[in-house]
Amino acid sequence: MTYTCTTNDDREHMLKEIGVGSVDDLFSDIPEAIRLGGVLDLPEPLGEQEASRLAEGLASNNRICVSFAGAGAYNHYVPAVVDALSSRSEFYTAYTPYQPEVSQGTLTAIFEFQSMIARLTGMDVANASLYDGATALVEAVLMAVRTTGRTGILVSSAVHPHYREVLRTYAWANDLQVREIPAPRGTTDPGSLKDLMDDSVAAVAIQNPNFFGCIEDLASHAAPAHGTKACLIALVTEPVSMGILKSPGACGADIACGEAASLGNYMGFGGPALGFIAAGKSFMRNMPGRLVGKSVDTDGREAYVLTLQTREQHIRRERATSNICTNQGLCALRTVMYLALVGPRLRALADLNHRLASLCKNELGKKGISPVFDAPYFNEFAVRVRDPEKTIARLAEQGMNAGVSLGRYYPEYADSLLVCCTESTTSEDIRALASML
Repeated sequence: MTYTCTTNDDREHMLKEIGVGSVDDLFSDIPEAIRLGGVLDLPEPLGEQEASRLAEGLASNNRICVSFAGAGAYNHYVPAVVDALSSRSEFYTAYTPYQPEVSQGTLTAIFEFQSMIARLTGMDVANASLYDGATALVEAVLMAVRTTGRTGILVSSAVHPHYREVLRTYAWANDLQVREIPAPRGTTDPGSLKDLMDDSVAAVAIQNPNFFGCIEDLASHAAPAHGTKACLIALVTEPVSMGILKSPGACGADIACGEAASLGNYMGFGGPALGFIAAGKSFMRNMPGRLVGKSVDTDGREAYVLTLQTREQHIRRERATSNICTNQGLCALRTVMYLALVGPRLRALADLNHRLASLCKNELGKKGISPVFDAPYFNEFAVRVRDPEKTIARLAEQGMNAGVSLGRYYPEYADSLLVCCTESTTSEDIRALASML
C-alpha cells in the first residue's frame, strides 16, 4: 500500500459514528490481564521518502540466482500474456463471487478451472480451488474420513515433510491416527503398505512424483487400499508432471489433490499457493468448499452459478464439510489462462522438463556425483554430495541455488542434495552446476 488517506479527523469521525471514544475502546472485550501492557518495541515511523529509501536498500540485497531448487515450489516460466490479462482491474479480487447476476465472468473462469483440473487428474469433479497443497491434502483426508467413517490414515514418508506436518496437526485436532509408510529406496514400500492395512484405515496418501522426485507406482497401491475399502489419495505437488504421467484417476486413485502454483503462478517467496482437489462423482456432496455449475437463466441463456456450497457460512456449521476452505480466485484464474495457452503443449513441456533433468543427472554423473535412488524421476532427483548445506552456501555466493538439502528433513540422507530442472533451466546452467559442485 503506497498511500493511505485516513486522517485524524477521519478516524475521529468513524469512532463517533460507531459510538466509541477511542481505538482502544474497540478492544475493550479483551481482558486486561492478557493485553499488552505497553507499546511494541518498534523504530520510530519514517517519512515517505525515508521509507522508500529503506525499502530500496533492502531490495538491493536480493540476488537473482540460477535455481535448481524444487521440493514443492518450481521455477516455471510464466508467459507474459498471463500477467497482462490477469492484471486487469476487474480481476483484482481473490474472493469468491456470490452474486451470479454480476459475476458471470469470474464464475465462468472458475468453471473452466474445475474442468481443467478434472481433466488433468482424470477425475469426475473438481472444486473451485483451495488455499494450498498442504491443506488440500488435509481436505482430501477429511473427505475420506467422512466417506468411510474411519479414523486411520496411512501416509507415505515420501510425502512432502511440510504437508505431513500440516496433516498431523489437523489429525490431532480431529482425533485421527496417522501412521507412515516407509519409502526405503525412494518410493513407497508396497510390502509395508500391505502390512499396515486394516479395517480402521480411511485413506492411503501417496505423493507422485514424491518428495525425492521419484515416480511412484500408484496403480500398485490402489489394490491394497481398495481391498479394505479405504480411499487412495494421490497428491501432486508438480502438476506439470501430469502432462506426461498417467493421471491419478487412470492409476485408480479415488481422490486427487495437490498444489497447482506451477501452472501460471510465481513462486513469490513461497506463495501465493493454489490448492486443488478432485474426485469421483460419488464424493461430490462431501467435497469441501464450493463448486460452480453451468446452467441457463430465465431467458434460456448459458449461465454459471455456485451450485454447491458446503462452507459453514452458507450452511449449518455441523453440516459443513470444511471450516477453512475458500477459493483462490486470482491464482485459479491465472491457471486457467496458463492452461488455455500452454495446455495443448503441456505434454511437450513436461517432456522438456524431464529431458533437462536427465541431462543434468548425466552431467553430474560425469563428475562422479552419484544419484541416491534408482527409481524413475520426472524433473527432480537426489544426488550425493559432500556437506550439502555448505555446498549450497558456497554456490549461493556465486549466484547459484544448487538445490535443497534432504538432511533438513531426513537425517538418513544428510549427504544428499535434491536437484530440480524446469524449462527455465538451460544446458549452460546445467554445465555450470556440474563444474561448481
